[in-house]
Amino acid sequence: MGLTNESVGISAADNGLVIHKQHDTDHIIALAGNPNVGKSTVFNALTGLNQHTGNWPGKTVTNAQGYCEYNGQGYVMVDIPGCYSLMAHSAEEEVARDFICFGEPDGVIVVCDATCLERNLNLVLQMLEITTHVVVCINLMDEARRKGISINVPLISKRLGTPVVCTEARSKKGLKKLMQEVENILEKDYRQPVKVEYIEQIEQAASILEKALKGVDIHRIPPRWLALRLLDQDETLLKGLKEYLGYDIGKLPEIQAALEQTEALLMSQGLSKEKRLDSIVSSLVRQAEAICNGAVQKSGYSKEDRDRKIDRILTSKRTGFPIMILLLAVVFWLTITGANYPSQVLAKGLFCVQDWLSQILLYLGAPGWLESLLADGVYRTLAWVVSVMLPPMAIFFPLFTLLEDLGYLPRVAFNLDKYFKKCSACGKQALTMCMGFGCNAAGIVGCRIIDSPRERLIAMLTNNFVPCNGRFPTLIAILTMFFVGAGTGLFQSAACALLLTGIILLGILMTFFSSKLLSSTILKGVPSSFTLELPPYRRPQIGKTILRSIFDRTLFVLGRAVSVAAPAGLVIWLMANVSLNGQSLLAICSGFLDPFARFLGMDGVILLAFILGFPANEIVVPILLMAYMSAGSLMEYESLDALRTILVQNGWNWITAVCVMLFSLFHWPCSTTCLTIYKETKSWKWTIAAVALPTLVGMVFCAVFANLARLF
Repeated sequence: MGLTNESVGISAADNGLVIHKQHDTDHIIALAGNPNVGKSTVFNALTGLNQHTGNWPGKTVTNAQGYCEYNGQGYVMVDIPGCYSLMAHSAEEEVARDFICFGEPDGVIVVCDATCLERNLNLVLQMLEITTHVVVCINLMDEARRKGISINVPLISKRLGTPVVCTEARSKKGLKKLMQEVENILEKDYRQPVKVEYIEQIEQAASILEKALKGVDIHRIPPRWLALRLLDQDETLLKGLKEYLGYDIGKLPEIQAALEQTEALLMSQGLSKEKRLDSIVSSLVRQAEAICNGAVQKSGYSKEDRDRKIDRILTSKRTGFPIMILLLAVVFWLTITGANYPSQVLAKGLFCVQDWLSQILLYLGAPGWLESLLADGVYRTLAWVVSVMLPPMAIFFPLFTLLEDLGYLPRVAFNLDKYFKKCSACGKQALTMCMGFGCNAAGIVGCRIIDSPRERLIAMLTNNFVPCNGRFPTLIAILTMFFVGAGTGLFQSAACALLLTGIILLGILMTFFSSKLLSSTILKGVPSSFTLELPPYRRPQIGKTILRSIFDRTLFVLGRAVSVAAPAGLVIWLMANVSLNGQSLLAICSGFLDPFARFLGMDGVILLAFILGFPANEIVVPILLMAYMSAGSLMEYESLDALRTILVQNGWNWITAVCVMLFSLFHWPCSTTCLTIYKETKSWKWTIAAVALPTLVGMVFCAVFANLARLF
């Protein structure tokens, strides 16, 4: 197995996905499996760094492709979305099914979890109904051994009628044998996969349709599988089938007649569409159970027993929530204490570059205004965003990913599921909410895991109620200056982390309240059910986790923020340096906003700083300083004590500080998040709603608090 460099885009059949091949002779292999079976680990181990990512055509679901070689033959690995079934109930399962059926891969590797093989075989049996070129990869064998589980692999392979290979992808054990079996299934055609036996009525109806399909060109689709799917009448499958075949198979006279005959037969037996689907699923479950019977055995005390004991603590009503809040506080404390010094060093380094940039521009003969615009405006804003945003993200995202790899985040979703259900929302929203702490844009993208379009919209519209790390610097600075006291000791950082956790809990409560409000008004509906798997606790791979979180999350989010910070720097510089009647545009605008801002417990400068901070929340405090000091560019402060002195001199008190924190917690999403919402929803209406909802909440909170505080 090896890495390669060049690739050629070739369309995979008619599904529109571009496959990156090295050579025309390369084979396309689909990598399938349930969520949390280590499929991505197998994919990464096989393909190394030679990977491509993008979106499936017409979908927001991400695809990943990689290239590897074995015995001189090239293989393009397509990592299809994790799914429990090919009877699609979500966008991910739709994509997986359509690629297997219509993408015409040369072979399929189905990755299974050795610790729960029986459940995973449901997907394997469905794959074998579509193609005989299937290799079953039983992964996580090390986990199975720790749980006292033993698997008779030859017996499983014999009963399935297809090759079965055991792997431990983390340590790359068994991967060569896996590729050898992939090579074998493509060169030889000796397999006789197990046939799933359905109840007599289903078999009879499928036989009628199968006979009708014999005279129809259905390309490489197996007639029996297609007959069974026509019984389901799945609209999404019929649409994909029409695009693949180039005609509507349901309108052919012989197929129409067969469908009418089977429908009459099944309805006479009391088998409605729902009942026949239940019967098909039950048959698959029974067959998987029969295959594992006697071949999978468990003995003695296992790691699974230990996991259940831990779960009794982490998911308990009494201890689950306190532990969750404590862990949240610890993560914030580590982020706060760890990011301070790197931010200062990075800021000094980047601001030194500003001086060199100014000298270069002047040396090249640039006019003074242009030099100031580019150096003091565009570059300084970029430098500020990077220096303030990068260190917290570089700490928070790896910590978040470590909790994810450890297996704790699904427990968070489990704890919060009941409360989201009460709000008629989806329990998976707990996971997207957690992602929003790092970056709300990442949280919006994470909403793809929610199957229901209604519940996905609720999650998107309320994701901004949890503050991203772009708002942390403002919240932390105000907490420290007005409520904790400046200092670098353990007490100050711990107190600040606890107060910040309290503020965030308020944001979480508003997430629940807003979700309930939306589900009771413009997004009415019944909460959907979903399978929430509690994966085993695993030791995180710290090195890989840090690299993955930095490259996949931190730099991705930072890149989006930087792309909007540059034009923001230009606008901010113009407003600070362009004057009308002796007043800068910044002063004129802040004066105009001042009466309304006073009603909200702030002033015009603060409100304008939030507006100009739309591209990136990190620049709100520097804009405040620039306006208060009547400077022409963003300013940095020497210390929090110095900053507090400036703010107090400009009319700040504890009421102002609380209102600024409330508005920082509840106000419009940044431009990066808004852009992401539009890309995910393809609707300006919902993007505007996502801006209006938290902003209105923030204004109400600030107005009520400020006026009550003044009154009493």
